[in-house]
Amino acid sequence: MGRRRALGAVLAGAFLLAGCGAGPSQVGAAAIIDGQVTSIDQVQALLDRAVQEQPYARQLASRHQLDLVGREIVRQVLLHDVVTKAAQKEGIAVDEATVGEALQQDPLATPVPESVTQDQSAAVTQLVWRLRDHREAITDQYLQQRIALKYLPTLTVNFDYTSIGAPTSESQAPSIDPKVARSQAIAKAEQYAKDPGALQRDVQSGAQGNVGQQAPALSSPQDAATVLFGVPAGNVIAFQPNPASAPTWWVTAVVKQRSTASRVATDQVQQPTAAQLGAIGVRMLQSYMGDVSFKINPRYGVWDPVGMDLAPTANEVQGVVVPVHSGAPARQ
Repeated sequence: MGRRRALGAVLAGAFLLAGCGAGPSQVGAAAIIDGQVTSIDQVQALLDRAVQEQPYARQLASRHQLDLVGREIVRQVLLHDVVTKAAQKEGIAVDEATVGEALQQDPLATPVPESVTQDQSAAVTQLVWRLRDHREAITDQYLQQRIALKYLPTLTVNFDYTSIGAPTSESQAPSIDPKVARSQAIAKAEQYAKDPGALQRDVQSGAQGNVGQQAPALSSPQDAATVLFGVPAGNVIAFQPNPASAPTWWVTAVVKQRSTASRVATDQVQQPTAAQLGAIGVRMLQSYMGDVSFKINPRYGVWDPVGMDLAPTANEVQGVVVPVHSGAPARQ
Protein backbone atom coordinates (compact mmCIF):
# COMPACT_ATOMS: atom_id res chain seq x y z
CA MET A 1 0.00 0.00 0.00
CA GLY A 2 1.13 3.54 -0.52
CA ARG A 3 0.55 6.43 1.77
CA ARG A 4 -2.73 8.29 2.21
CA ARG A 5 -4.09 7.96 -1.36
CA ALA A 6 -3.27 4.29 -1.62
CA LEU A 7 -4.82 3.58 1.75
CA GLY A 8 -7.88 5.58 0.76
CA ALA A 9 -8.20 3.54 -2.40
CA VAL A 10 -7.97 0.28 -0.53
CA LEU A 11 -10.43 1.33 2.13
CA ALA A 12 -13.63 1.54 0.24
CA GLY A 13 -13.93 -2.12 -0.70
CA ALA A 14 -14.11 -3.73 2.71
CA PHE A 15 -17.80 -3.62 2.97
CA LEU A 16 -18.69 -5.75 0.06
CA LEU A 17 -17.83 -8.43 2.54
CA ALA A 18 -18.55 -6.70 5.80
CA GLY A 19 -21.25 -4.13 5.16
CA CYS A 20 -24.92 -3.66 4.69
CA GLY A 21 -27.17 -0.80 3.66
CA ALA A 22 -27.06 1.92 1.06
CA GLY A 23 -24.04 4.00 0.15
CA PRO A 24 -23.55 7.75 -0.31
CA SER A 25 -24.48 9.51 -3.50
CA GLN A 26 -21.13 8.65 -5.10
CA VAL A 27 -21.54 5.04 -6.17
CA GLY A 28 -18.81 2.76 -4.87
CA ALA A 29 -17.49 5.12 -2.16
CA ALA A 30 -16.90 3.86 1.35
CA ALA A 31 -15.98 7.34 2.55
CA ILE A 32 -15.43 10.80 1.13
CA ILE A 33 -12.99 12.78 3.27
CA ASP A 34 -12.17 16.34 2.25
CA GLY A 35 -13.27 15.46 -1.25
CA GLN A 36 -11.06 12.38 -1.51
CA VAL A 37 -12.91 9.14 -2.20
CA THR A 38 -12.06 5.92 -0.43
CA SER A 39 -13.70 3.19 -2.46
CA ILE A 40 -15.49 0.08 -1.33
CA ASP A 41 -13.15 -2.00 -3.49
CA GLN A 42 -10.17 -0.61 -1.62
CA VAL A 43 -11.58 -1.59 1.76
CA GLN A 44 -12.39 -5.05 0.44
CA ALA A 45 -8.80 -5.46 -0.73
CA LEU A 46 -7.58 -4.72 2.78
CA LEU A 47 -10.06 -7.20 4.24
CA ASP A 48 -8.85 -9.86 1.83
CA ARG A 49 -5.27 -9.15 2.89
CA ALA A 50 -6.23 -9.31 6.55
CA VAL A 51 -7.74 -12.77 6.17
CA GLN A 52 -4.72 -13.99 4.24
CA GLU A 53 -2.07 -12.58 6.58
CA GLN A 54 -3.55 -12.23 10.06
CA PRO A 55 -4.71 -15.18 12.20
CA TYR A 56 -6.91 -12.87 14.25
CA ALA A 57 -8.73 -11.74 11.10
CA ARG A 58 -9.45 -15.36 10.28
CA GLN A 59 -10.93 -15.77 13.75
CA LEU A 60 -13.18 -12.79 13.15
CA ALA A 61 -14.15 -14.14 9.72
CA SER A 62 -15.14 -17.48 11.25
CA ARG A 63 -17.42 -15.56 13.64
CA HIS A 64 -18.82 -13.38 10.82
CA GLN A 65 -17.32 -10.25 12.44
CA LEU A 66 -15.25 -8.79 9.64
CA ASP A 67 -17.59 -5.82 9.65
CA LEU A 68 -15.64 -4.68 12.73
CA VAL A 69 -12.48 -4.53 10.65
CA GLY A 70 -14.18 -2.66 7.82
CA ARG A 71 -15.48 0.03 10.17
CA GLU A 72 -12.06 0.36 11.78
CA ILE A 73 -10.38 0.78 8.40
CA VAL A 74 -12.67 3.69 7.54
CA ARG A 75 -12.29 5.15 11.04
CA GLN A 76 -8.51 5.15 10.82
CA VAL A 77 -8.54 6.80 7.41
CA LEU A 78 -10.75 9.55 8.81
CA LEU A 79 -8.70 10.00 11.98
CA HIS A 80 -5.51 10.14 9.92
CA ASP A 81 -6.75 13.30 8.22
CA VAL A 82 -8.00 14.75 11.51
CA VAL A 83 -4.78 14.15 13.46
CA THR A 84 -2.71 15.56 10.60
CA LYS A 85 -4.70 18.80 10.65
CA ALA A 86 -4.78 18.93 14.45
CA ALA A 87 -1.00 18.54 14.70
CA GLN A 88 -0.50 21.37 12.22
CA LYS A 89 -2.78 23.67 14.23
CA GLU A 90 -1.12 22.65 17.50
CA GLY A 91 2.35 23.23 16.09
CA ILE A 92 3.35 19.61 16.68
CA ALA A 93 5.85 18.23 14.19
CA VAL A 94 6.75 14.61 13.59
CA ASP A 95 10.09 13.55 15.05
CA GLU A 96 11.32 11.50 12.11
CA ALA A 97 14.16 10.03 14.18
CA THR A 98 11.70 8.64 16.72
CA VAL A 99 9.43 7.27 14.01
CA GLY A 100 12.42 5.82 12.17
CA GLU A 101 13.66 4.08 15.30
CA ALA A 102 10.21 2.59 15.85
CA LEU A 103 10.14 1.40 12.25
CA GLN A 104 13.49 -0.36 12.64
CA GLN A 105 11.93 -2.52 15.35
CA ASP A 106 8.54 -2.39 13.58
CA PRO A 107 6.05 -3.72 16.14
CA LEU A 108 3.51 -3.99 13.32
CA ALA A 109 5.53 -6.55 11.37
CA THR A 110 4.23 -9.46 13.45
CA PRO A 111 0.62 -10.66 13.81
CA VAL A 112 -1.64 -9.23 16.51
CA PRO A 113 -0.37 -10.73 19.81
CA GLU A 114 -2.57 -13.33 21.44
CA SER A 115 -2.60 -11.30 24.66
CA VAL A 116 -4.18 -8.34 22.84
CA THR A 117 -6.97 -10.42 21.32
CA GLN A 118 -8.64 -10.64 24.74
CA ASP A 119 -9.73 -7.03 24.17
CA GLN A 120 -11.62 -7.13 20.87
CA SER A 121 -11.65 -3.37 20.31
CA ALA A 122 -7.90 -3.01 20.88
CA ALA A 123 -7.20 -6.09 18.78
CA VAL A 124 -9.19 -4.79 15.80
CA THR A 125 -7.39 -1.44 16.05
CA GLN A 126 -4.01 -3.15 16.05
CA LEU A 127 -5.06 -5.39 13.20
CA VAL A 128 -5.84 -2.40 10.98
CA TRP A 129 -2.56 -0.72 11.92
CA ARG A 130 -0.85 -3.76 10.44
CA LEU A 131 -2.79 -3.44 7.18
CA ARG A 132 -1.80 0.18 6.67
CA ASP A 133 1.49 1.71 5.63
CA HIS A 134 3.45 1.13 8.83
CA ARG A 135 5.21 4.51 8.79
CA GLU A 136 1.87 6.27 8.48
CA ALA A 137 0.25 4.20 11.24
CA ILE A 138 3.16 4.76 13.64
CA THR A 139 3.24 8.47 12.79
CA ASP A 140 -0.46 8.79 13.60
CA GLN A 141 0.11 7.11 16.97
CA TYR A 142 3.08 9.39 17.65
CA LEU A 143 1.03 12.52 16.92
CA GLN A 144 -1.89 11.33 19.04
CA GLN A 145 0.39 10.76 22.01
CA ARG A 146 2.07 14.14 21.55
CA ILE A 147 -1.31 15.88 21.49
CA ALA A 148 -2.28 14.02 24.68
CA LEU A 149 0.96 15.05 26.40
CA LYS A 150 0.31 18.67 25.43
CA TYR A 151 -3.17 18.75 26.97
CA LEU A 152 -2.78 16.52 30.04
CA PRO A 153 -1.01 19.08 32.26
CA THR A 154 -3.63 21.80 31.71
CA LEU A 155 -6.96 20.17 30.89
CA THR A 156 -9.71 20.53 33.50
CA VAL A 157 -13.48 20.20 33.18
CA ASN A 158 -16.19 21.55 35.46
CA PHE A 159 -19.54 19.83 35.33
CA ASP A 160 -22.74 18.81 37.08
CA TYR A 161 -23.92 15.23 36.75
CA THR A 162 -26.46 12.60 37.65
CA SER A 163 -25.87 8.88 37.56
CA ILE A 164 -28.05 5.89 36.70
CA GLY A 165 -27.32 2.23 37.41
CA ALA A 166 -23.98 2.77 39.15
CA PRO A 167 -22.48 -0.28 40.89
CA THR A 168 -22.51 -0.38 44.66
CA SER A 169 -19.39 -0.08 46.80
CA GLU A 170 -19.24 -3.88 46.65
CA SER A 171 -19.19 -3.64 42.83
CA GLN A 172 -22.64 -5.16 42.61
CA ALA A 173 -24.76 -4.00 39.70
CA PRO A 174 -28.20 -2.57 40.54
CA SER A 175 -31.35 -4.31 39.38
CA ILE A 176 -31.90 -2.24 36.26
CA ASP A 177 -31.88 -3.40 32.66
CA PRO A 178 -28.96 -1.92 30.68
CA LYS A 179 -31.32 -0.81 27.90
CA VAL A 180 -33.55 0.96 30.41
CA ALA A 181 -30.55 2.70 31.96
CA ARG A 182 -29.44 3.85 28.51
CA SER A 183 -32.82 5.26 27.55
CA GLN A 184 -33.17 7.06 30.90
CA ALA A 185 -29.71 8.62 30.63
CA ILE A 186 -30.32 9.86 27.09
CA ALA A 187 -33.73 11.22 28.07
CA LYS A 188 -32.07 13.09 30.94
CA ALA A 189 -29.51 14.57 28.52
CA GLU A 190 -32.27 15.91 26.30
CA GLN A 191 -34.12 17.28 29.33
CA TYR A 192 -31.05 19.00 30.80
CA ALA A 193 -30.16 20.51 27.41
CA LYS A 194 -33.50 22.30 27.41
CA ASP A 195 -33.37 23.09 31.14
CA PRO A 196 -29.89 22.76 32.74
CA GLY A 197 -31.32 23.75 36.11
CA ALA A 198 -33.31 20.51 36.14
CA LEU A 199 -30.13 18.58 36.96
CA GLN A 200 -29.55 20.52 40.16
CA ARG A 201 -33.19 20.08 41.14
CA ASP A 202 -32.89 16.33 40.52
CA VAL A 203 -29.83 16.10 42.77
CA GLN A 204 -31.56 18.15 45.48
CA SER A 205 -34.49 15.73 45.23
CA GLY A 206 -32.22 12.76 45.93
CA ALA A 207 -30.96 11.66 42.52
CA GLN A 208 -27.49 10.16 42.57
CA GLY A 209 -25.03 12.80 41.38
CA ASN A 210 -23.43 16.10 42.27
CA VAL A 211 -23.03 19.69 41.10
CA GLY A 212 -19.93 21.82 40.83
CA GLN A 213 -17.56 18.95 40.11
CA GLN A 214 -14.06 19.73 38.88
CA ALA A 215 -11.89 17.04 37.29
CA PRO A 216 -8.30 17.48 36.04
CA ALA A 217 -7.23 15.07 33.32
CA LEU A 218 -3.99 14.38 35.19
CA SER A 219 -5.92 12.77 38.04
CA SER A 220 -7.42 10.02 35.92
CA PRO A 221 -5.95 9.23 32.49
CA GLN A 222 -8.64 6.60 31.93
CA ASP A 223 -11.41 9.16 32.43
CA ALA A 224 -9.53 11.72 30.31
CA ALA A 225 -10.17 9.52 27.27
CA THR A 226 -13.95 9.82 27.71
CA VAL A 227 -16.31 12.28 26.06
CA LEU A 228 -16.45 14.27 29.32
CA PHE A 229 -13.02 15.72 28.50
CA GLY A 230 -13.58 16.06 24.76
CA VAL A 231 -16.69 18.21 24.39
CA PRO A 232 -16.65 22.01 24.68
CA ALA A 233 -18.55 23.72 27.48
CA GLY A 234 -22.24 24.21 26.90
CA ASN A 235 -23.01 20.60 26.04
CA VAL A 236 -24.87 17.86 27.84
CA ILE A 237 -23.54 14.34 27.49
CA ALA A 238 -24.79 10.86 28.33
CA PHE A 239 -22.18 8.10 28.34
CA GLN A 240 -20.95 4.97 30.10
CA PRO A 241 -17.79 5.50 32.18
CA ASN A 242 -16.95 1.80 32.14
CA PRO A 243 -19.22 -0.20 29.84
CA ALA A 244 -17.22 -3.43 30.11
CA SER A 245 -17.32 -3.84 33.88
CA ALA A 246 -20.44 -1.76 34.65
CA PRO A 247 -22.88 -2.14 31.73
CA THR A 248 -25.80 -0.58 33.62
CA TRP A 249 -23.88 2.54 34.71
CA TRP A 250 -24.64 5.74 32.78
CA VAL A 251 -23.68 9.30 33.58
CA THR A 252 -25.51 12.37 32.30
CA ALA A 253 -23.50 15.55 32.73
CA VAL A 254 -23.78 19.24 31.92
CA VAL A 255 -20.28 20.40 30.96
CA LYS A 256 -20.03 23.97 32.25
CA GLN A 257 -16.36 24.73 31.61
CA ARG A 258 -13.44 23.11 29.79
CA SER A 259 -10.17 24.85 30.52
CA THR A 260 -6.67 24.42 29.10
CA ALA A 261 -5.38 27.86 30.11
CA SER A 262 -2.96 26.94 32.90
CA ARG A 263 -1.20 24.02 34.50
CA VAL A 264 -3.31 22.03 36.93
CA ALA A 265 -2.25 21.85 40.56
CA THR A 266 -3.18 18.43 41.90
CA ASP A 267 -1.66 15.88 44.25
CA GLN A 268 -3.39 12.99 42.50
CA VAL A 269 -1.25 12.65 39.41
CA GLN A 270 -1.37 9.31 37.60
CA GLN A 271 1.17 8.44 34.94
CA PRO A 272 -0.71 7.31 31.82
CA THR A 273 0.27 4.18 29.95
CA ALA A 274 1.14 4.35 26.25
CA ALA A 275 -2.30 2.95 25.43
CA GLN A 276 -3.99 5.56 27.61
CA LEU A 277 -1.97 8.33 25.97
CA GLY A 278 -3.13 7.14 22.57
CA ALA A 279 -6.76 7.03 23.71
CA ILE A 280 -6.51 10.52 25.20
CA GLY A 281 -4.92 11.77 22.01
CA VAL A 282 -7.83 10.41 19.98
CA ARG A 283 -10.27 12.06 22.39
CA MET A 284 -8.50 15.40 22.02
CA LEU A 285 -9.20 15.16 18.28
CA GLN A 286 -12.91 15.55 19.01
CA SER A 287 -12.68 19.33 18.83
CA TYR A 288 -11.01 19.06 15.41
CA MET A 289 -13.59 16.82 13.74
CA GLY A 290 -15.30 19.88 12.32
CA ASP A 291 -12.13 20.82 10.42
CA VAL A 292 -12.55 17.80 8.16
CA SER A 293 -15.44 17.37 5.73
CA PHE A 294 -16.51 13.74 5.58
CA LYS A 295 -19.29 11.44 4.47
CA ILE A 296 -19.37 7.82 5.54
CA ASN A 297 -21.23 5.16 3.58
CA PRO A 298 -24.00 3.92 5.93
CA ARG A 299 -22.89 0.35 5.35
CA TYR A 300 -19.86 1.26 7.47
CA GLY A 301 -21.96 2.92 10.11
CA VAL A 302 -22.41 6.44 11.46
CA TRP A 303 -19.94 8.68 13.22
CA ASP A 304 -20.27 8.47 17.01
CA PRO A 305 -18.67 11.47 18.80
CA VAL A 306 -19.06 9.79 22.20
CA GLY A 307 -17.09 6.74 21.09
CA MET A 308 -14.87 8.64 18.62
CA ASP A 309 -15.72 5.67 16.46
CA LEU A 310 -18.12 4.40 13.84
CA ALA A 311 -21.25 2.81 15.26
CA PRO A 312 -23.10 0.23 13.14
CA THR A 313 -26.30 2.32 13.28
CA ALA A 314 -27.56 5.50 14.91
CA ASN A 315 -29.29 3.34 17.53
CA GLU A 316 -25.97 1.82 18.59
CA VAL A 317 -23.92 4.91 19.36
CA GLN A 318 -22.20 4.93 22.75
CA GLY A 319 -24.14 7.93 24.01
CA VAL A 320 -25.17 11.43 22.99
CA VAL A 321 -23.83 14.97 22.91
CA VAL A 322 -26.62 17.55 23.07
CA PRO A 323 -25.98 21.32 22.98
CA VAL A 324 -27.64 23.24 25.78
CA HIS A 325 -30.93 24.84 24.65
CA SER A 326 -31.22 22.30 21.83
CA GLY A 327 -33.11 19.04 21.68
CA ALA A 328 -31.03 17.36 18.95
CA PRO A 329 -27.70 15.52 19.38
CA ALA A 330 -24.67 17.55 18.32
CA ARG A 331 -23.03 16.64 15.05
CA GLN A 332 -19.30 16.49 15.71
